[in-house]
Amino acid sequence: MTDKNIEDPEQTAISRRRLVKYAGVGATLAAASPLVGAAGTAYAHDDDRKQEKSGDSGKRVWRAGDHHVHSEYSGEFDTTTNPPTFHKGADAVYPIVTNAIMAKNFGLSWVMCTDHGGPTHSKVNLEQAYPDLLRSRVLVPEVLQFWGMEFDAPALDHHTLMIPHHSDEAQQLFELESRFAKNDPFPADRGRDTEAKMIEFLKAAKDMRRKPLVIAHHASRSATGLGVYGQDTPREFRNGNNIAPEIYVGFEGAPGHQAGPLNGGARGGYGNYPTHGGFDQMTARVGGLWDSLLGEGRRWWITATSDSHVHWTRGGSDFWPGEYSKTHVLARQDYADIMDGLRNGRVWVGTGDLITSLDLTASNRGDEAAMGETLTVSRRNRTDVEIEIRFRPLEGKNGNGDRPEVRRVDLITGQITGPSASLDTDTNPTTKVVARFGPRDWRKQGNEYVIKHTLRNVEGDMYARVRGTSTDEVEPLADGLESPWDDLWFYSNPVFVHVR
Repeated sequence: MTDKNIEDPEQTAISRRRLVKYAGVGATLAAASPLVGAAGTAYAHDDDRKQEKSGDSGKRVWRAGDHHVHSEYSGEFDTTTNPPTFHKGADAVYPIVTNAIMAKNFGLSWVMCTDHGGPTHSKVNLEQAYPDLLRSRVLVPEVLQFWGMEFDAPALDHHTLMIPHHSDEAQQLFELESRFAKNDPFPADRGRDTEAKMIEFLKAAKDMRRKPLVIAHHASRSATGLGVYGQDTPREFRNGNNIAPEIYVGFEGAPGHQAGPLNGGARGGYGNYPTHGGFDQMTARVGGLWDSLLGEGRRWWITATSDSHVHWTRGGSDFWPGEYSKTHVLARQDYADIMDGLRNGRVWVGTGDLITSLDLTASNRGDEAAMGETLTVSRRNRTDVEIEIRFRPLEGKNGNGDRPEVRRVDLITGQITGPSASLDTDTNPTTKVVARFGPRDWRKQGNEYVIKHTLRNVEGDMYARVRGTSTDEVEPLADGLESPWDDLWFYSNPVFVHVR
């Protein structure tokens, strides 16, 4: 089956009656949600949607999305039969269209269905889940709905595998999942669960004409301490990024399952070693693993997702897509440009809609670079670099009915010194918070706040990134059972400076 709407939007084999029947579950559930229709639910997104309409002709604007959302096709397999019998809804319960409806409700422009696999799951995706995705695209056309999966990565924890939007996208995913997902073979094949197989997968993905994206999920969920990693290690990230730098591009800075504490669980499902301010230790620790990768000059980005399986009001640990966490991509409302933004770091992330827009630029002598870009400066000239931070606060209420306020913004810089001597390195001692800004330090310009700071005498390659918070924590503290709505953060991806 192919997506006929790609070639001819007017031609579809899906009857209106079938579409309405399919939408019924999602629409009914959405209407029954305690969050839909509450005061302020459409809150801050009115301005965002006006901005997006202005960008329909090709202008890039910030578009919020979520690349890690489960549907009822994250199920279970009865392996007493041959082939195994698939049962929907065992791990995640919502139809694909329900997720799309809720994503739209919470202001997302794009979303991705990411169901994890099992024995012969590649056929389930191809024959059952993908047709449902096509129906959902027709029903909720306002939201770009990517095809892909939560890839059962060989020798690693789960990863996003995002497939470019094209007429043979279903076949492309089937090829990758059936050949490389460690849980797809039946009977099980231990040879699938090796680092060598992961490298083989990345090489195959890199050689494809339409290149997918791979992003690590909840990378420290299996860690047992600070810097004591589990399934995902610094060495594996480096090896994968070395093989396919345009494919393997980052990890979740803020994992999903953020509603865990609302039902007495761990935020993010991090039961061994906690998140910090809702963010994975690899991201939250200044001078930690993320900074170590950036300090090598790697283009390695962070995202934020819901990992939605079951909403917390129904006993789960999850928020709806976009209800709490958002990944903002600077792009046109176009599948290819969204992927281009994710691939090239035009991304910032936030929780609780603390802000709705963030821009970070570095400039020197009339030249300028933004997130994901590189500013080149000459040693012969004055090497002061001007940093400008612009953010737009929430106008209205967030998904919890709150009006959060930014209490502080931090500017973080680190030196780029080249490849580390060890693939296991997880620190960058040059990284530091160079400036902290409070409300007295920023000025209002229209509906945005602006902060300016000068980095004096930049003598070598470096990067700068930004984070902000609704709290008074100098550094994000380890999370306990506090409400996630009382602990909000946003993070930019970096802008780079090259001194020649």
